[in-house]
Amino acid sequence: MWTRRAALWMVAGVAGRAETAVDAVVVRKAKREMLLESGGKVVRRYRVALGREPVGAKLRQGDGKTPEGEYTITGRNRWSAYHRSLRISYPNAADRERARRERAAPGGDIMIHGLPNGQGRWGAAHTRWDWTEGCIAVTNEEIEEIWRMVADGTPLRIEP
Repeated sequence: MWTRRAALWMVAGVAGRAETAVDAVVVRKAKREMLLESGGKVVRRYRVALGREPVGAKLRQGDGKTPEGEYTITGRNRWSAYHRSLRISYPNAADRERARRERAAPGGDIMIHGLPNGQGRWGAAHTRWDWTEGCIAVTNEEIEEIWRMVADGTPLRIEP
């Protein structure tokens, strides 16, 4: 089972102590950036691509929007159609209620992930446009680092 302690050991490598304990992830959609924080200080910053319709909160399945709100990292998939992925706890209660009011399905499967398998050559150029269905995308090298530093259960805030 993946725990925060295991994540810290993974970051630490052979030394056994983490150089950086990531305790929060913040995505700023308007700036197309993701921050890893420790004790309120930014320890890593990444450029990201978002859903193909990036402005506004996700309202329903298929709208191409990246959600906004408070979430958690709830799992990981090393065999994803993308180079690794971290599952986000979307939809939360507020998202489900909003979708219910709209009489729509809220959708799901929102992830932080690398590039599509076989497309790693895109590299950082992938951030020139928003191309996901609502996920948060980084390069393959970046998702490898994020994978090691962010434990399941880590809070995630996605800001407009």
